Amino acid sequence: MIAQQVITLLLIGYFIYLIDSKRNYFPVPVILVLIGIGLSYITFFDSVFITKDMIFEVFLPALLFTSAYQFKYNDLKDNFGIIAILSTVGLVLTAILMGYGTFWISELFTPLTLTASFLLTSILIPTDPVSVTAILKRSKGEKRIADVVEGESMVNDGTSVVIFTIFLSMFATGERFSTLNFLTEFLIVSAGGIGIGFIFGFLLKRLMIVSYKKHELVMLTIVTAYGAFYLADALEVSGVLATVTAGMMLSHELGTKEDYESVQRHLDGFWDIVIPILLALLFLLIGIEATSYLSVSLWTFAVLLFLLSIVTRFVVVGGLVYSVPVWRKEFKDDLTATSLLTWSGIKGTMSIALVLWLEAENIAGASEMISLAFAVILLSLILQSIGVYPLTTYLTNKHDE
Repeated sequence: MIAQQVITLLLIGYFIYLIDSKRNYFPVPVILVLIGIGLSYITFFDSVFITKDMIFEVFLPALLFTSAYQFKYNDLKDNFGIIAILSTVGLVLTAILMGYGTFWISELFTPLTLTASFLLTSILIPTDPVSVTAILKRSKGEKRIADVVEGESMVNDGTSVVIFTIFLSMFATGERFSTLNFLTEFLIVSAGGIGIGFIFGFLLKRLMIVSYKKHELVMLTIVTAYGAFYLADALEVSGVLATVTAGMMLSHELGTKEDYESVQRHLDGFWDIVIPILLALLFLLIGIEATSYLSVSLWTFAVLLFLLSIVTRFVVVGGLVYSVPVWRKEFKDDLTATSLLTWSGIKGTMSIALVLWLEAENIAGASEMISLAFAVILLSLILQSIGVYPLTTYLTNKHDE
């Protein structure tokens, strides 16, 4: 990309955010993606592209760290149990059910192997709350659900990457699935990422004591966000979990010490400017990149996979939430919470990163999975983002009757 293209994309992003400031329920990421699809047909943007490395090395560390440190410590503490279960056990159960479902559905079209089905599923299971949580928090009585969705997405980004890398290795080498090997690698990669994140978070907390100026604090958080990610990645453990863990440790520090209110303001002043810029570029680039992968012949298959992802998530979330008496009591036994948690599980940034990762591996037989994944992600972004506010309003009003 050249500077003129970047500036043009930022100008487009500016106008979209400007419009959004006047409308409460405008799904910004969806509009940016649709505009990106339109821009892909303009010659000026022919050389614009996005890669797996760009997402992982430029966009994700900042997005993950900011999401983690701005997630209120008390909200995390109040919802820790359900967030932990949904982003680990829930994610694995979703992968298993949807993996087998994908395998069976593929028999109606171009049959996929079981390993290929699970690899495709691993791309589609992470959630992205970018446009959802703000809408939910503005809705009557839905802040708790918004907190769960946001917290779940932070953690399941890391666990989904671990699951994806395991199935990617199996798909590329033809290795048969082994439950023991899967669980062993899953635990090692996850624990390694969390450990590195803890170290960076600990060092950040200590260095904050001697960092009094705004620019010093901002520089520290930049080094922490990207340093934890890069080091973990170099050691072949989860960079996502490393960055999220470091951010959550900062959230704990800011939430438990009243004299850090000015620190929070300084950090928010920087990151609240950076994040909208990154998101505007990211979703426009996603739209531009997706166009070349969309295949008309695969849309029926993609629609069925999208519906399968909704049904699978509904079954898993409902089963987990209502199997625990405390959660069943807290979220009411009327399926409102399950419906909102299900529909809010939008596929976004991490799914795009994973599908571009699969593309970068240049593995024979992966082209159809890449096209399918892009189609399902776009369906999820568009339909679920647009539907969140009407669904929330309907269920809330129905509950109040």
